[in-house]
Amino acid sequence: MKEKLFDSEAKVMEIIWARGPVSAKEISLIAADSIGWNKNTTYTVIKKLEAKGFIRRDEPGFICTPLVSQSEIRKAEASSLVKKVFGGSRRALFSALLEDEPLTEEEIRELRELIDDKR
Repeated sequence: MKEKLFDSEAKVMEIIWARGPVSAKEISLIAADSIGWNKNTTYTVIKKLEAKGFIRRDEPGFICTPLVSQSEIRKAEASSLVKKVFGGSRRALFSALLEDEPLTEEEIRELRELIDDKR
């Protein structure tokens, strides 16, 4: 994934992922209620998402459909973070995450299962 998803774009994508194909009007109403944005701000972000290829906009109704999944974005963002902040070391990332707070037994079990599934 070449394009970066900025925070404002991520907020709109969250709405689109949660609702599936959704009208720009509905997105703007949700964004106004949950984020405090006006219609113009929301429509500007929608246009940026379309230009970057994250969504498709169809008429009638200015319906926005996601072209990338939330999972794809999470993977790309995590990979970028590991490269940029941790020099490509996943171990350094995990070490930083585990430094300050102890894990619950449930979290440890879940992490072990994830690691075992990768073997």
